[in-house]
Amino acid sequence: MRRGASMLVPLLLLAAGGCTLQPLYAGGAAGPVAASLSGIEVAPIQGKAGWLVANALRDRLGAMGGSGAGAARYRLNVVLDDQIIGLGARADDAVSRERRTLRARFQLIEAGKGTVVLDATAGSDAGIDVVGSEYATIAAESTALERLSDTVAEQIVGRLALYARRTQAGAAGTPAP
Repeated sequence: MRRGASMLVPLLLLAAGGCTLQPLYAGGAAGPVAASLSGIEVAPIQGKAGWLVANALRDRLGAMGGSGAGAARYRLNVVLDDQIIGLGARADDAVSRERRTLRARFQLIEAGKGTVVLDATAGSDAGIDVVGSEYATIAAESTALERLSDTVAEQIVGRLALYARRTQAGAAGTPAP
């Protein structure tokens, strides 16, 4: 048994040596993915959730090295669906638990051509306890929306970064990971 394990280790090291995994954000703010993300303009998004998501997207895209200067190469359109659904009920038929769901359909549009190059969705949900204080419940719903907005924005930026990585790999003639 010990001999089999000692033979397995060199084989695993050989297999790992051929691994082509590379960091998505290689090069940091000066890297090619960050440069692509900095060329994305976020279109206005309707409602309070839209304002939160748009700001979170701009913050994340700006953190990737975007200066906002110059003409954007892409425009990001986002449509949100924000819902609160009552789940639990007490003996007096009052709701005791809610679920807030935030879903986003987003399209990345090449500015020069007007063609959709990426069409995808993102979403998340959060549970909310409904308590005796209406103020506390409203505050919990608002806090949940803020967290969901950050989560959805993070998912969108992740998908945009993967798209940027794939298009750069294709342009360089190397296979996309």
